[in-house]
Amino acid sequence: MEVNRLDFYIGLSLAMSSSIFIGGSFILKKKGLLRLAGKGSMRAGQGGYAYLKEWLWWAGLISMGAGEAANFAAYAFAPATLVTPLGALSVLVSAVLASYFLNERLNVHGKVGCLMCILGSTVMVIHAPLEEEVASLSVMAEKLKDPGFIIFALCVVVGSGALVFFVAPRYGQKNVLVYILICSVIGSLSVSCVKGLGIGIKELFAGTAVLKEPLFWALLICLVICVSIQISYLNKALDIFNTSIVTPIYYVFFTTSVMACSAILFKEWLSMSTDGVVGTISGFLTIILGIFLLHAFKDITFTWDSLPVYLRKRPEGSPWNHQPYMALPRQERKAEEEEEEGKSARNGSSKAGYSPENSTRRNNSFVAT
Repeated sequence: MEVNRLDFYIGLSLAMSSSIFIGGSFILKKKGLLRLAGKGSMRAGQGGYAYLKEWLWWAGLISMGAGEAANFAAYAFAPATLVTPLGALSVLVSAVLASYFLNERLNVHGKVGCLMCILGSTVMVIHAPLEEEVASLSVMAEKLKDPGFIIFALCVVVGSGALVFFVAPRYGQKNVLVYILICSVIGSLSVSCVKGLGIGIKELFAGTAVLKEPLFWALLICLVICVSIQISYLNKALDIFNTSIVTPIYYVFFTTSVMACSAILFKEWLSMSTDGVVGTISGFLTIILGIFLLHAFKDITFTWDSLPVYLRKRPEGSPWNHQPYMALPRQERKAEEEEEEGKSARNGSSKAGYSPENSTRRNNSFVAT
């Protein structure tokens, strides 16, 4: 059950290049949708398909196609639980490019969140479980007949159907999770199809007549249907919601769905040690925390330059509104001491101008009037 080291590095390189292409595709598609909105065309979120005439959208689609092709090949060389977590790199690429080309601000929280996504993905790659070896389509067919996977696939189909026909028309334009959930759960099936097709293509190059296998064409048709649904609802999510929100949330739900599907289909977790399980779960939780930082604090204007201001800001509601103690540089302490001396001098002069006689004269003049 050991994965060939050459295959491991080939799959790793393909997965990383896939993330770059896919991350860039989000930006190109969003730019195309924004141009259409500026022209007054019916938006994708309202059911329009004017984006099919926009070359930027097609450039984004081609970029996504190249990324998915690299991803497709990566699944043929490496386990799904190794390839899928590296999708966090697409979050980083998309967030950085959006800050430059879409003027979507990425504050300190977002940068820390991106870094945590990378670190979490690295931990998951190190502890990634090795999937059960599937060398032919016949073995893949036996895996697909497993009762656990059949129940999972039925739940995905019924759940996504309920989201598409009942939930999306009412809450799709209000809640970002609706469209993303549809893309994610359908995506778990598309990854299984990709894995099977990748195995079939490797057999084809080895000289096996896989084109005569009904399973090969069934997987291809299922992949086309799943990808079409994913593209449609991902376009709607990108058109309505911010790119820096859609990309990371889609990553979390998509990765979770793929890991669940892969675990059920290939029984990967049964061969893992305790430290491997803990490492994989810890890495994934780190990614989720990074996604939370990237999403929850996106509207807060917070940069490295403003950090000293936040540190020295007086806490609201503190008694006497006193500034909390903190060590200051020597020059700032000297300036504050001079300022305090100036205040004391002014207060002393104002008190010196007060006398009972002056107060009595003012009161007498007030009574006279």
